[in-house]
Amino acid sequence: MIPRLKPYLGKEEILALFKKRENAVKRFEIEFASQFNTEYAVAFPYGRSALWAFFKSLDLDPFEVVQPAYTCSVVAHATVLSGNIPVFVDINLTDYNMDLDLMAKAITPYTRVIIPTHLFGYPMDINKVKEIVQKAEDKYGHKIWIIQDCAHSFDAKYKGDSVINSGDGAIFGLGISKQITSIFGGMFTTNDEAIAKNLRDFRDSYFLVPSWKKSLKRYLYLLAVYPAFQSFIYGLVYWLQEKTPFLNRLTRDYHLDEKIHFPPDHLDQMTAIEALVGLEQLKKYPAVYSKRIEIANEYFSNIISSSKFILPPEVGGATYSHFVIRTENRDQLLALFASKGIQLGQLIEYSMPHHPAYKIYVQETAFPNSYLCSNSLINLPIYPNLKNAQINRIISLTNTIFQSDEN
Repeated sequence: MIPRLKPYLGKEEILALFKKRENAVKRFEIEFASQFNTEYAVAFPYGRSALWAFFKSLDLDPFEVVQPAYTCSVVAHATVLSGNIPVFVDINLTDYNMDLDLMAKAITPYTRVIIPTHLFGYPMDINKVKEIVQKAEDKYGHKIWIIQDCAHSFDAKYKGDSVINSGDGAIFGLGISKQITSIFGGMFTTNDEAIAKNLRDFRDSYFLVPSWKKSLKRYLYLLAVYPAFQSFIYGLVYWLQEKTPFLNRLTRDYHLDEKIHFPPDHLDQMTAIEALVGLEQLKKYPAVYSKRIEIANEYFSNIISSSKFILPPEVGGATYSHFVIRTENRDQLLALFASKGIQLGQLIEYSMPHHPAYKIYVQETAFPNSYLCSNSLINLPIYPNLKNAQINRIISLTNTIFQSDEN
């Protein structure tokens, strides 16, 4: 079976585990900042921990944090668990990012942070974001921080400018589903020395030194990933995931969407093992970026249009963390593709304002686009490990299914 995702791992990451561990996290921070042309990078166990720590390090609570309605739940979780209030903004149906006109209307005297999420690797109009925030700061007479959510986008560019360096900082997730990985892990980048110092001081005084048991678990997890994502084994992994509760028990602590919740180890510092893997992955980022663009172009050029689905936008500067298709028949398509040996992605299955735990934060405002996407988006595999034969198979099956459905 062709998996919906696959980390870009090789022998280099395994060999890295035998390298010098001293100051590995610090070296990872320095190299991460260098790779993405930012002044400072501060490592965390998760991207959500980085965002939470940003709020806490600046004593930001209880204030309003403007964020998209359609995004990973951990952004809202970090907001609430830090003592702040999420203010949701509906998305547009062009690139699935936050509607900037609605964002401007959502800012109030209590707003202190704006989180532009560059979903699926699509860069938002960072110039307009800054313009809106500047007007709000002038109007209300206080600072409003802009924290870019780059978990999907990494180095996406808007009109040639990286989204990472627009605003006060950026957060990254580095789990195995991301464009590059440190097994688990997250990073906060900034060009502001004071923010970096406050964040690092807070982390070093508040976060715990990870135990040797955690390092061992990370090591074993990495070793398990290699065979698990091989096509000839992944069919079994898929069956365990879909037909049994076994894998749910392994993952529920890390992404439990039914309630506002963080993993039990969210206050541990990054392990040296994770940093060593991350250092090797940084070397591969240019190849990862190029290959995703190449595969996206293959899809755009060869998938035949149909009235039964809407292709994603083709955008210069996008990094295509996901190749999303909008369709009314998501569940049927997921099952049909799986029966043919291809797993499609179903990334964000919820709209945050409609999330049971977040209804108390929503008034009368509707979020139709967020709700629509939570029920209609799927994504084709687009990871750089895909072989040409697999790409052609995905394209062929996509065309066959949609064209037969058309007729």
